[in-house]
Amino acid sequence: MSLKQKALRGVLWTAIQNWGGQAISFIVFLVLARLLNPEDFGLVALASVFFAFMQVFLDQGFSQAIVQRRDLEPDHLDTAFWTNVLIGGLLTVISAASAGAIAALFKQPLLTPIIGWLSLNFVLGALNSVQTALLSRELAFKTLAWRSLVGLLAGGATGVAMALTGWGVWSLVGQQLTNSVVGVAVLWQVSDWRPRLRFSRRHFRELFSYGINVVGINALNFLNRRADDFLIGYFLGPVALGYYTVAYRILLVLSQLMIGTIQKTAMPVFSKLQAEPERLKRAFYSAIQMTSLVAFPVFLGLSALAPELVVLVFGEQWRPSIPVMQILGWIGLLYAGFYYNGPMIMALGKPGWNLALNCVQALANVVAFAIAVRWGIVAVAASYVLRGYLMAPLTVWVVHRLIRLDFKTYLRQYAAPFAGAGLMVGAIALLKPALGPWLPLGAAVSVYVLAGGLVYSAALFVIAPDLSRRALDLVRSALPDRRWRKT
Repeated sequence: MSLKQKALRGVLWTAIQNWGGQAISFIVFLVLARLLNPEDFGLVALASVFFAFMQVFLDQGFSQAIVQRRDLEPDHLDTAFWTNVLIGGLLTVISAASAGAIAALFKQPLLTPIIGWLSLNFVLGALNSVQTALLSRELAFKTLAWRSLVGLLAGGATGVAMALTGWGVWSLVGQQLTNSVVGVAVLWQVSDWRPRLRFSRRHFRELFSYGINVVGINALNFLNRRADDFLIGYFLGPVALGYYTVAYRILLVLSQLMIGTIQKTAMPVFSKLQAEPERLKRAFYSAIQMTSLVAFPVFLGLSALAPELVVLVFGEQWRPSIPVMQILGWIGLLYAGFYYNGPMIMALGKPGWNLALNCVQALANVVAFAIAVRWGIVAVAASYVLRGYLMAPLTVWVVHRLIRLDFKTYLRQYAAPFAGAGLMVGAIALLKPALGPWLPLGAAVSVYVLAGGLVYSAALFVIAPDLSRRALDLVRSALPDRRWRKT
């Protein structure tokens, strides 16, 4: 297959992984949200803040280095594997030893055993990082998809079973550990690569020179993604963090479904095109436009329907999450295009640039969250969105330095999806007062979604008919059945 066909197949299998995985996770999340209380989710969210920070140091950026390198030797893989196993063991010991101090910091004694058990994930993660990188490098996303789905099913079944039998917060711990164990077992079963007892200092230095920048980027991404959780948990407590976590979890789920499907294949594809700048630029534009086409109506629809969706899906007890969800939906518009900036910078061998950019963004986020947290979780969400839009021009400028963007062409990728999504939101706003008082909540939401989808589709066919046809052609070319392809 050509690179384009491989990329499209990669997108298809990544979509299966993301949509299937998020469907499984979301169903499990809904069940657990009904069986558990906000404090249970808040406690695991607090532990997750610590683990997200420690996770930064697990892989040493070796996985991305393996994907990006033009020349890859067996000693690169062996060195990366044994380095990761050593680091994973050390992180497990450090985490278990630090559990009591972390629990005391948050004044939550139950965090001690939770952190102790979840620390096993470091060793489990170290065992599959090289295989995952190799499969990503070869765009073998079908194998990665099956591995992910099997692990999620096993973890979800374990979590629900434990919750039904009264395990409480330990249901969430059991879910995570089962997912990791099954994922490692499946990956080693389907991967042909096995480590040898070899370690090369030269190959370590080659990987580390690239990977150390990835470590720095991941550390700063931790601040971007977790500083709000930490500050809310510390100053406002686990209940407030539970409400915030539910709203933010929806944002992450939709981001993974709408954006992560294409974004996961971006760095391998961009890396293969790094010597062909014009093809690379076209691929960048196309990825942004196709992602915006799907993401814009979803995120704007999330903001418009948050009051109904939260009550319908989670129940009345989660109403404090509504304004947070309404605000966070707007950051999804930035995610649609900006998720590709990092992979582009990394694929072109400029990890230091990405590190500097992430440093500025992380510092801005921490300052904004620290100022906003005194006014509650809604203010924290608003500060996150505001910071994102204020920093957007800087991110675009950095990418422009690398591939010389045509700004008119770049902005045009967003125009039709934004216009169509705006008309969709307007239609929903008109329907709410007309139908809301007369229909059951579930029926009303179904009507809003159906009407919004029809308005958006019709608007696109009128505003940008060529874009609509191109999107359909891409879908057909990704399908394995040739009967669906144009001759």
